[in-house]
Amino acid sequence: MATTPLAERMRPTKLDELVGQEHLTGKGSILRTAIESGNVPSMIFWGPPGVGKTTIANIIAHALNVPFYQLSAISSGVKDVREVIDAAKQQSGVILFIDEIHRFNKAQQDALLGAVEKGIITLIGATTENPSFEVISALLSRCQVYVLKPLQEKDLIKLLHEAINKDEVLKQYKINLKETSALLNISGGDARKLFNLLELVATTNPVSKNKVGAEVTITDEYVMEVAQKRIAIYDKQGEQHYDIISAFIKSMRGSDPNAAVYWLARMIEGGEDVKFIARRMMILASEDIGNANPNALLLANATFDAVNKIGHPEAMIILSQCVTYLAASPKSNSAVAAIGSAMSAVSQHGDLPVPLHVRNAPTRLMKDLDYGKGYKYSHAYEGNFSEQEYLPEKLAGTKFYEPGNNAREEELRKFLRLLWKDKYGY
Repeated sequence: MATTPLAERMRPTKLDELVGQEHLTGKGSILRTAIESGNVPSMIFWGPPGVGKTTIANIIAHALNVPFYQLSAISSGVKDVREVIDAAKQQSGVILFIDEIHRFNKAQQDALLGAVEKGIITLIGATTENPSFEVISALLSRCQVYVLKPLQEKDLIKLLHEAINKDEVLKQYKINLKETSALLNISGGDARKLFNLLELVATTNPVSKNKVGAEVTITDEYVMEVAQKRIAIYDKQGEQHYDIISAFIKSMRGSDPNAAVYWLARMIEGGEDVKFIARRMMILASEDIGNANPNALLLANATFDAVNKIGHPEAMIILSQCVTYLAASPKSNSAVAAIGSAMSAVSQHGDLPVPLHVRNAPTRLMKDLDYGKGYKYSHAYEGNFSEQEYLPEKLAGTKFYEPGNNAREEELRKFLRLLWKDKYGY
C-alpha cells in the first residue's frame, strides 16, 4: 500500500479534472475566468470539509506557476506567517494558502493584513465557518469570499469510480463496487474521507491483502465492518472534529441531554473553541426548536455572549446549562420549512412585483402612481388586524408557514386561524 493517502494521489491539478463546484469553476464562471486571466485576488473559500477548498488552491498555484506556501491554522502561528512573508518579499506572485483560517486569532490575522494590502502575497484561506464571524473585517474586506457547495451523490460516486480506474495502487486489484451507500454515508459528503475509506476497505480486505490482482467485492456490510474496526486509521488530523460536532447537534435535536453533554465534554477536552460550540447551539435553537420554545434562541444567544466574556474553563458550565436546556426543549423545524418553501417560490417565480397597496410612497410621484393606495393600517382596526393580501398576485393565498405540532405553535395556529379564517388552511 502506498504511503501517500489515496486522497492525495487523486488530487486534481487542473480545473477540468475537478469534480463538483461547477458554479465556481465551470466554463465562464467568475473564478475560472480569474484563473485563466492570471488575475487572481486574495480569497477565502467557505464550505464543508472535503469539498475541494485545498484542491482549488493547489490548482490555482499550478495554473499560475507561482510559488505556493501552505500553512495550517491548527499548527502554525505568527512566526510561521512572518517567515512566509519574508520569503515572499524575495519572490513574486506568491500564494499563501491557510487551511482552517477561522482558527487564527486576531493577532495572527493582523500579521497577514499588511502583506495582503501591499500585494506581497495572494492569500487563499479555507474555512468551514462563516468568515463574517471568524475573519477580521479589515482582512475580509480585502478578500473575495467564494462559497463551496456540498458534493452531490453523483459527484461522490464519480470520484469512487475514478479512483478505482485511475489510481495505480487500486488498479492492482479487480475491484467490484457492488454497493456504495455505506461509503457515502460514513464519509458524509467529505471526498477526502471517502477516498481514504475506499482505500482502507479495498486494501485490508482479506482477499486483497498482499495479493496483487485479487478480486475485491465492496459491499455495504463489509464497509461497515471495516469502518467500525478501523475508523481511526482514516480519521486524520482534525477530521473527527466534524463527526463529534455532528453527534453533538444530533443528540440535542434528538432530545437526549445525556448524549449531548457527553459530546460537549469531548469537544471541551479536545480544546474546541467555546465560541464555535455556542454558535452551533444558536443555530440549533432556531433550526430545530424555533417557535416550539422561543426562549431557546434567547438562552443560546445569551450563552454565546457569556462564554465570549468568560472563556475557558468556566464557560463549560454555561455551555452545559444551555446544552441540556436545548436538548430537553420541545422541537420544531417549522421555521426551516417556511423559509425553504419561500426560497423555492422566489427561485421558481423570480422577482414578482410588490402589490401597489403595500408599497412605500415617500414622494408625490409615487403617490400619483397609486403606491400605498388602499393599504389598511392594521392598528386602526379592531384586534389590530385588517384582512388584506400582502403577497404578490401570483402567490396570493400561498401558505409557507405551517406551525409545528407542539403546545406553543398550536397557540399560534389557533390565533392565525382566528384571524385568517380559511384563507391559509390553519
